[in-house]
Amino acid sequence: MEETSTIEKSHSGYDRMSEVKAFDDTKLGVQGLIENRVTKVPPIFHCNEHESNSSSKPKSKFSIPIIDINSGIIGDDVVEKVKDACENWGFFQIINHGIPVHVLDDMINGTRMFHEQDPEVRKRYYTRDLSKKVLYVSNFSLFQEPYVNWRDSLGISMAPNPPKDEELPQVCRDIVIEYSKKVKTLASILLELVSEALGLNRNHLQEMGYGDGFVVLCHYYPVCPQPELTMGNSKHTDNDLITILLQDQIGGLQILHQNQWIDVPPIHGALVVNIGDLLQGICGDFGRYRWN
Repeated sequence: MEETSTIEKSHSGYDRMSEVKAFDDTKLGVQGLIENRVTKVPPIFHCNEHESNSSSKPKSKFSIPIIDINSGIIGDDVVEKVKDACENWGFFQIINHGIPVHVLDDMINGTRMFHEQDPEVRKRYYTRDLSKKVLYVSNFSLFQEPYVNWRDSLGISMAPNPPKDEELPQVCRDIVIEYSKKVKTLASILLELVSEALGLNRNHLQEMGYGDGFVVLCHYYPVCPQPELTMGNSKHTDNDLITILLQDQIGGLQILHQNQWIDVPPIHGALVVNIGDLLQGICGDFGRYRWN
């Protein structure tokens, strides 16, 4: 109870939880603030100085591995590179992965179009009911965290039981379907690579059912009038098996490596693979999960 009280009233006379609820009730997310022409970041988004400065200046002497996965043709050299990247980094970028660049570009554009569409259309999808196959929300843990991230998200559960086509937002429906099919195929290849890197049968992880679930998360970070006061994403690890991340060309992704924050510069046409908590839990030190 004392911790909740501290979070709710971070300033004398300021009822933070009421402000958070009022923000959530708009069902328009952070983008709604921009559409209403805010010029100052509301206090609920203010993060403490220690965490906002914790990334300091990234060191340039490190860079995460870039692996050519040869369109899914699995060879010993690729398996060894994946093994090394998992053990020592927990992150790597992949190229020659079989997904056309235009599909990646269209997916980024589709994400932007969803979040920038007419607010009244967008808010129809806003919900905190995680059982929904399609949901739009600002900050999944909005009421649990000490501050709100400057980020909105569209989440779509595409496997094992995907939504009907007509349930998907019209503005990005076609590209979500196309992108999801191709990423699901790529995920199968990555699970085979990781299985072999573990010294297991190629199909081991998939036979255990770890490839059955698949969620597409489309994060959006609106332009911020005071970026020094808030964060787009708090320091975290991912609680899944693997994450396949498509960056836009703005960048901003950092990972913690040897106690230093490292920039992961976007490479047009590449994808970032992140080893999640679940794989690390299954395999011990093999899957070195990373803060990002």
